[in-house]
Amino acid sequence: MLYGYNLAVVNSPSEHIKAFYNATWLQRYGESLEPSPLTILYSLTVSVFALGGMLGSLLVGILVSRFGRKGTILKSSPLVFIAGALMGFSRVLGSPEMVIIGRFITGIHSGISLSVVPMYLGEISPKNLRGFLGLMPSIFICLGVFVAQVLGLPELLGQDETWPLFLAIVVVPTFIQIAMLPFFPESPRYLLIDKSNVHATIDALRCFRGEFDVHDVIEEMQEEQQSLTSAETVSVCQLLLDRTLFWQILSVVVINMGMQLSGIDAIWFYTNSIFENAGIPLAEIPYTTVGTGAIEIIAGMIGCFTVEKLGRRPLIIGGFSFMGFCCAGITVALVFQARIAWMRYASVLFVVGIIAGFCIGPAGLPFIITGELFIQSHRPAAYIVGGTLNWLSNFTVGFVFPFLQMSAGAFSYLVFCGVCLFVAIYVYFVIPETKNKTFLEISEMFSTGDSLSKPVISVDNMKLQKLNGYGALESSSLEFSLP
Repeated sequence: MLYGYNLAVVNSPSEHIKAFYNATWLQRYGESLEPSPLTILYSLTVSVFALGGMLGSLLVGILVSRFGRKGTILKSSPLVFIAGALMGFSRVLGSPEMVIIGRFITGIHSGISLSVVPMYLGEISPKNLRGFLGLMPSIFICLGVFVAQVLGLPELLGQDETWPLFLAIVVVPTFIQIAMLPFFPESPRYLLIDKSNVHATIDALRCFRGEFDVHDVIEEMQEEQQSLTSAETVSVCQLLLDRTLFWQILSVVVINMGMQLSGIDAIWFYTNSIFENAGIPLAEIPYTTVGTGAIEIIAGMIGCFTVEKLGRRPLIIGGFSFMGFCCAGITVALVFQARIAWMRYASVLFVVGIIAGFCIGPAGLPFIITGELFIQSHRPAAYIVGGTLNWLSNFTVGFVFPFLQMSAGAFSYLVFCGVCLFVAIYVYFVIPETKNKTFLEISEMFSTGDSLSKPVISVDNMKLQKLNGYGALESSSLEFSLP
């Protein structure tokens, strides 16, 4: 939720923040900022959040191995309080630097959370609910955006006097998380496969599943654990140099970069200016923006409640394809709106379409797929690679889009159109359906080079013996049979 909130929070008070920067510069140096340096300074304020996110994503591997999934989420929470204090007191102390540093620190926290939360949810989920729970973060991202849009209305916190509070209010959901998360167990897969703590794993599974008999789940995890007996958690370099994982790594690169280069960040960061360029009256823009936020939540819920029925591929292919169509549509609408009056409303519909297409699938599925394509020993490194590229692309869009829009105008959206269509085509031809598959089955699909049209390899004749009534692997003999 904080990630979504911080994406959109700088949109509505943008003019107030620029005025604060200009007034501070005038007070310090006796002259006002020129439009170009002011645009650069504001673009830095927007995009430094992504630089912090990139740094946070680089720390994920070390943190989750040392503190666990839940432990990492808890221990990174104080960053939000530090950032909230910096941004909240920035105006009182007349320091634009505090806003920028605060945005950077919130970025570090979001970079950690955006990788660790999907990892945690994916590891605690039964395979038939992994897609559903994996898309829950995307709903809360949309909810965070919506909350920022509502609180940014002129009647609430979108005023010149209250924008520092608007930026600092991120401490409230963080406090709720710190109060509630300690009562939840650690990831069972982490406890068993990484820490070999069978009893803690059993307790965690019983808590999450709500049932006493969990030996089937233990057996499935021990199967994966046995396949890793000679492999420790790999580093990013080891992951990238492993030629057997080429297609998995390339897939992570394509879907994570495509998620951000699809243009969604340009929409979220600069919604007001986009609507202003589309000819929407200034007084109506904040309320139009809130309407798009409500549609985001509805679209996210549609994706969440259909992913286990339709699968990952239809949602991500359909989402990116629809976004590409809408990016082309908004280009046409902006080009012809000077001659055709109703085209300005068409451009608003296409913006809504981009957001809806994103929230249905591309908002959350890249994180799910990143976790599903790799077994336990490779998963942290995969999230580092995906998260770093995700945030680097986020920074690029946030910093470059204002200048791209000034130079290319309406045609700037054709770049995003091309990216969206490329990702959709790549997923169609390369990434298989992972619904209802175990992590080991998905790994075997890639390692054996199965095409998308072939059934998944099934694990048969696994010899098990019971260990304290919960099951352990008797030997390393796994027999795979191809249909």
